Amino acid sequence: MSRAAAVIDHPHRWGPALGLTAACLFGVSAPFAKLLLSETGPLTLASLLYLGAGLGLLIAAPGPHWRGDTVAGRAEAALRRTDLPLVAGAVLTGGILGPLLLMVGLGRVSAVSGSLLMNLEPPLTIFLAVVWFREHLGLRQAGATALILAGAAIVAARPGDLGAEWLGVAAIAGSSLSWAIDTNLSQLLSARDPVAVSRIKGLAGGACLLAAALLRGERPPTLRVAGAALLLGWVCYGMSAVLFVRSLRLLGAARVAAYFATAPFLGALAAVPVLGERLTRADLGAMLIMAGGVAALMRETHDHSHAHEALEHDHAHFHDDHHRHDHPAGGDSSGPHAHPHRHVPLVHAHPHAPDLHHRHGHD
Repeated sequence: MSRAAAVIDHPHRWGPALGLTAACLFGVSAPFAKLLLSETGPLTLASLLYLGAGLGLLIAAPGPHWRGDTVAGRAEAALRRTDLPLVAGAVLTGGILGPLLLMVGLGRVSAVSGSLLMNLEPPLTIFLAVVWFREHLGLRQAGATALILAGAAIVAARPGDLGAEWLGVAAIAGSSLSWAIDTNLSQLLSARDPVAVSRIKGLAGGACLLAAALLRGERPPTLRVAGAALLLGWVCYGMSAVLFVRSLRLLGAARVAAYFATAPFLGALAAVPVLGERLTRADLGAMLIMAGGVAALMRETHDHSHAHEALEHDHAHFHDDHHRHDHPAGGDSSGPHAHPHRHVPLVHAHPHAPDLHHRHGHD
């Protein structure tokens, strides 16, 4: 079996690895972005980071964003016109409202209050995934998730002024809710090509943020700063977004949100060599708590008899117990590939996560 096939076949092994790598890339961007922020405006920097993500993915993986017919030999399912509402919602919440509200809020609250409020995103994401989108999270998984969130809260809760202005509080809470909605919408898009999804969000979100920066009259960056921001966006935003969507495909929004809650601590670790900051005892304690939560979440075993209803969809797959079907003429079925296919009803038992084929109800 190829490595790509193994990624599809073992969500319990590869899903956490993809989610944690995405969190690492996003987390380590924070101290570098802080260095760049001293030389340009916040909206300008945010726009360059998003544009860097979109342009980097466009250069690294050129190709059409949308495709309405079946094409033999596709490795990923292309976006379709019927996906437009979900894509628009993800761009609006994750690429425009989230960063805009965050910048508004950070300008009105203390740094400590801002850090505390930004940690609303993971629990809001999990709440929406479980309550609104009906994603299953068992007691053991919920306990492991709570450990990770507790560690993230400890990282944010540093001594300092806790005073905050209500408009700033509302803005940052709104940004957290926007990104929580974005994550759950992206989970619904996770069957599609993650590069195409992330590319569109980066380009559209970056363009809107750039327009907002120009309207606000922020000072333009130098070529050196602009180039560094675009490169940082490509590596830490673009690649992180692709891995994030792949992880959503394998694990669902609630579990990925728990893994991504480690990003603030990873950013704190990166700030030690980049900015010369020091870790406190609370930081080290948070690391141990989060590590325990991550280890528990990675060791989860969810195994029971479950029924698959008849289903027809299009996503990257290879031949396993869930995919035994004929192929269009000229299609290559030797490795991971994508085309519309139909699942017949099936009842069986095996370890599974809430991936594309296991989003079912539980007693």
